[in-house]
Amino acid sequence: MKKNTSSIPFTGYQKLVIAILALTQFSVVLDFMVMSPLGDMIMKAMTLKPQQFGVAVSAYAFSAGISGLLTAGFADKFDRKKLLLFFYTGFIVGTVFCGLANNYYLLIGARIFTGLFGGVIGSISLAIVADVFDIHHRGRVMGFVQMGFGASQVLGVPVSLKLAEYMGWQAPFIMVAILAVIILILGALKLQPVDKHLAIKNDKNALLHLWHTVEKPEYRVGFLTMSLLAVGGFMMMPFGSAFAINNLKINNNDLFMLFMVSGVASLIIMPLIGRFSDKIDKFNLFAVASVWMMIMVVIYTNLGPTPLWQVMICNILMMMGIMSRFVPAGALTSGLPDMQDRGAYMSISSSLQQIAGGIAAVVSGQIVRQAKPKSPLENYNIVGYVAAAIAIIAILMMYRVSTIVKQKLAEKQL
Repeated sequence: MKKNTSSIPFTGYQKLVIAILALTQFSVVLDFMVMSPLGDMIMKAMTLKPQQFGVAVSAYAFSAGISGLLTAGFADKFDRKKLLLFFYTGFIVGTVFCGLANNYYLLIGARIFTGLFGGVIGSISLAIVADVFDIHHRGRVMGFVQMGFGASQVLGVPVSLKLAEYMGWQAPFIMVAILAVIILILGALKLQPVDKHLAIKNDKNALLHLWHTVEKPEYRVGFLTMSLLAVGGFMMMPFGSAFAINNLKINNNDLFMLFMVSGVASLIIMPLIGRFSDKIDKFNLFAVASVWMMIMVVIYTNLGPTPLWQVMICNILMMMGIMSRFVPAGALTSGLPDMQDRGAYMSISSSLQQIAGGIAAVVSGQIVRQAKPKSPLENYNIVGYVAAAIAIIAILMMYRVSTIVKQKLAEKQL
């Protein structure tokens, strides 16, 4: 009888690794997410047009994507702990620059700098997860690490908004930088070297390593699949608050509660999804979550003026579908690369997701219209339909990923 390895408890050190990676994810996600809620303050402070602010938001995504591609070839040449600490240090410096920026061009430069370093951190963290935990535990680990997204909504965004209200829009970035310094010190002192991949002989130089990673057909399937997931999320995200205020008629003050409730729900849901991901077939879970997401996205984007409590319920149900796809998807695709390719694979995958997300945000901006600043958004439901159609394609692609991973696992057991 086959032993259920997913039920084996984590060691003390593994729990520490999860905590450090989750905190790292929290700070990086918060730095990215807080830009949208601060948008009104920043635009008024710098007298920016919406298009200019859109460039400031997308600058991070595009620079993060380019950085990941440039560094992918080197990702398997070094101890992953050292890489994490190096790029996290650069992220902290960039975040401080964001807090010190006092004009539009300095802000753009700071966001580009932050993206160059921050955009690589997620892929390094995923590579560490794949090295430290076997595939039967990765669903649970991904669930805990992804809690950084929910925590940023529960704690980060509301606290940042209140801090900005009293101390200016720059204050949240300084807060993130201070928190990140503490996390950096914790990681430097407590994380063990993650360098087993270095024992596998690899004579390829960085560019050849990058090329040989990209040219593998099974890896390209994973790249495309995860990019499709990013497209669906990024298409809706930039206009989420504007849709809630102008179409659903949610009061500005109630946005705090909307973020808070959605974040609490994410903190509860993500670890549960992680456990389910290790106990049942990961593709089946992904498919169910995707179908659920499609239904809720279409319902949500077609809503008119709605009571706050109903918006909260719909938002939670929609986010449950959107976020529940990433846990089994991340666990499954982490089984595609060989150990000596994991760093490069994760870097390329993360980069393509960032670039795809940036493109999706631009496309979404071309679809959505608004006659006047306080008028309801038009065509947001079309964005929902497009996101649902992309989700169908992603299901088909993830089935292919699942098949490849199962074949690789079967070959290892022979």
